[in-house]
Amino acid sequence: MIRRILLALVLLLLVGGTWAWFNQSTVLLMLAKNVGKAEVGPNRAVVWQRGPANPSLDPARRPPNIVFILADDLGINDISTFGGGVAGGRVKTPNIDRLAAEGANYTNAYAGTASCAPSRAMILTGRYPTRTGFEFTPTPDGMGRIVSTLSREADSGLPPVSYNAALAEGGPAFADQGLPGSELTIAEALKPAGYHTVHIGKWHLGDGKEFGPNAQGFDESLLMESGLHLPENDPDVVNAKLDFDPIDKFLWARMQFATSYNASDWFKPGGYLSDYWTDEAIKVIEANRNRPFFLYLAHWNVHTPLQATRADYEAVGDITPHRLRVYAAMVRALDRSVGRIMTALKDQGLDDNTIIVFSSDNGGAGYIGLPDVNAPYRGWKLTLFEGGIRVPMLVRWPGMIQPGTLIDTPVAHIDLMPSFTKAAGATLPAGLAIDGVDIFGAGADNPVSKRANDAIFWQSAYYKVVRQGDWKLQVSERPAKTWLFNLKDDPSERRDLVASNPAKVAALKRLLANHQKGARKPLYPHTIEAPIAIDKTLAQRVTRSDELVYWPN
Repeated sequence: MIRRILLALVLLLLVGGTWAWFNQSTVLLMLAKNVGKAEVGPNRAVVWQRGPANPSLDPARRPPNIVFILADDLGINDISTFGGGVAGGRVKTPNIDRLAAEGANYTNAYAGTASCAPSRAMILTGRYPTRTGFEFTPTPDGMGRIVSTLSREADSGLPPVSYNAALAEGGPAFADQGLPGSELTIAEALKPAGYHTVHIGKWHLGDGKEFGPNAQGFDESLLMESGLHLPENDPDVVNAKLDFDPIDKFLWARMQFATSYNASDWFKPGGYLSDYWTDEAIKVIEANRNRPFFLYLAHWNVHTPLQATRADYEAVGDITPHRLRVYAAMVRALDRSVGRIMTALKDQGLDDNTIIVFSSDNGGAGYIGLPDVNAPYRGWKLTLFEGGIRVPMLVRWPGMIQPGTLIDTPVAHIDLMPSFTKAAGATLPAGLAIDGVDIFGAGADNPVSKRANDAIFWQSAYYKVVRQGDWKLQVSERPAKTWLFNLKDDPSERRDLVASNPAKVAALKRLLANHQKGARKPLYPHTIEAPIAIDKTLAQRVTRSDELVYWPN
């Protein structure tokens, strides 16, 4: 009898082990869905700190309030100001368009890089990764292994995502990855100038006593703790799952609907994230109407998982495919947020003395399977082609920047920190190296200050890029390839000029080499390398003739 029981157990283990081996992705997603999730309490009201009952400064001496609204993964073609709009222009962005019309539109604006966290670090510090070491996006423990496993099972035609388990296991855990507390952020620079500083939404620069928003200069933070816009089964939500995307599968398995206030326990947000955060941002504006404030509203829209309110989904009309309709509804919600913030400032009598800036952390993602989000530019998020790094930069500053101003001088996220601090009259520490320049330049014909060598740089490990004037050089080791483009003549990067312009290639390579001299090493190594088709979304099958780049993270 004992022998039979043991034999049965052995057979059960063999069968179970065999099933698990051939269904690794299913097992990994089950673990992600069911193991180690945080407890989320019920929604509760946020009691925001209130400023003085009467103005703290004479109006003539009060520096401008600053409201910075950051979208996530928004394609440049999603904004109707740039001649596009979602679904062939069916879904407009009237509030974002109004912001552009009432201030400056920087038509050659760039993200810090083609992924979210390093861009956010460059926004807040005005410094390249060569100085901060913050080069790669922190990813949850186990995500790299899961995404790599799922990519091997995908029928995309792409090579699988490479995952270096040894480096991942030998490097710092997710909880220990973040922007060093020694870095000076916009919030820390503004506080001595009398600003109350508030962060709402996504952070992605690390958590805890060194890395979290409160540790990086923000008096208050309503923090996105996970990644659902609404609970998956909420009666007011419409979901669009992307079966072709390994990252999407991980997000649906792992993410929760959760927020926290000033490092509190997690609790449920009070509605669809972009609407809830806008509600709370309006409360912040009201609470601080009598003192200078810096509000950093970092939206999760339009990042996956694709989720929209049923009302927005119905409002955008009968758009196909389903994922495009949900995405269009998300853009509508984002645009509504911008309009509500502008209205709140006007209602409080603050709009004439408030700088509003709108941007996105990087370009639209190819893994959502929507080919037109970055049109007419090539590439996506996770590539340094224009589609991955071209972003809106819209600035409204009444009395200082004239309505309808168009500025074609190249600018980048690293320019926001020095621009905000100069506008506020704040003083930066002597000897602090800032890579960005002031781009607001109140009253100047060209408000963008001259930058060293007229050059902007991007990098992710061995993939490096420089733009100088109209020329852009891309260099990668995987594949071993160099591209040269003249963006004035060829803004969509269709004509590679490497062979016909060796002198320009050599000059730009020298700029890249000089930029790397004395560079700080990355704070932690890249552990995955993801192949990205430059001209196809992840929903389109890749062939041998398609051009690829690899994104290290």
